[in-house]
Amino acid sequence: MKSRVNDMRQKMADMVHRIQDEICEQLRSLDGVDYRQDEWTREEGGGGRSRVFSGGKVFEKAGVNVSVVHGTLSPQAAQSMGGGHELKGKDLDFFATGISLVLHPHNPMAPTVHANYRYFERGEGEKPGSWWFGGGADLTPSYLFEEDAVHFHTVLKNACDRHEVADYGAYKTWCDDYFHIKHRGERRGLGGIFFDDLNSASKDECFAFVEDCAQSFLSGYLPILERRKDLRYTEQQKDWQQIRRGRYVEFNLVYDRGTKFGLTTNGRIESILMSLPLTSRWEYCHEVDSGSEEERLLQVLHEPKDWLSE
Repeated sequence: MKSRVNDMRQKMADMVHRIQDEICEQLRSLDGVDYRQDEWTREEGGGGRSRVFSGGKVFEKAGVNVSVVHGTLSPQAAQSMGGGHELKGKDLDFFATGISLVLHPHNPMAPTVHANYRYFERGEGEKPGSWWFGGGADLTPSYLFEEDAVHFHTVLKNACDRHEVADYGAYKTWCDDYFHIKHRGERRGLGGIFFDDLNSASKDECFAFVEDCAQSFLSGYLPILERRKDLRYTEQQKDWQQIRRGRYVEFNLVYDRGTKFGLTTNGRIESILMSLPLTSRWEYCHEVDSGSEEERLLQVLHEPKDWLSE
């Protein structure tokens, strides 16, 4: 049993490194600059590989990180995982590996995108509920192009539909609920899918779904980016993008479980905060004009939409 568990650890670690390579190769070709790579180690066990693009022609800032870490959870870190896990004794020993990426384009017509896919074990991963997969992908535009939302969600639904363990409808709702900026009464973006504590089938079946989602990322996002990255925009539209990025910062620092987990397990701070945009903006009592494109976006952030129902 133990060797099978460790096989999954290696299988997932190999997959996230391969996906990082594939995505970064495409981004490097598109952006016209190379990434900065930092390989880091964690004193308590494990480490990771962070790659960040900045100063290119497409992305203001874009990061693609992988990590493979292990150690002992503090009670605070255990609570930040969620999932209702009762952890004590040797169960506080953990292994975690995953890929996390956030891409912030220069052009306010091109959406920010986030994706994360991960595998977690506690103890030896042998007890029921002692291993699980999680992840998802979500789109965060500053300006609403409905065809982009439909395309992004279609790719994710198709990945879900190829696997019995997955449920697009439930994961879409979960995503809308998870990325809710409660103090603003709005979602961070147009959603996508989000799932956690996935262990309702075999490890191999769950892994196959997660791998399919990760491999679908480029086909879900690059066609959108190609359509929007060279559109003309005004200074006022750039200001609005910066305000929306301020909302992105608020969610990540106040609510995001992954950020909290990293901060409470002595993770590498530069990698944890890689998701934050290079620049953002807060205006006092900012209001949008009635009937504007900015208001049109806010309407779907306040009331999430089923993009595939029509």
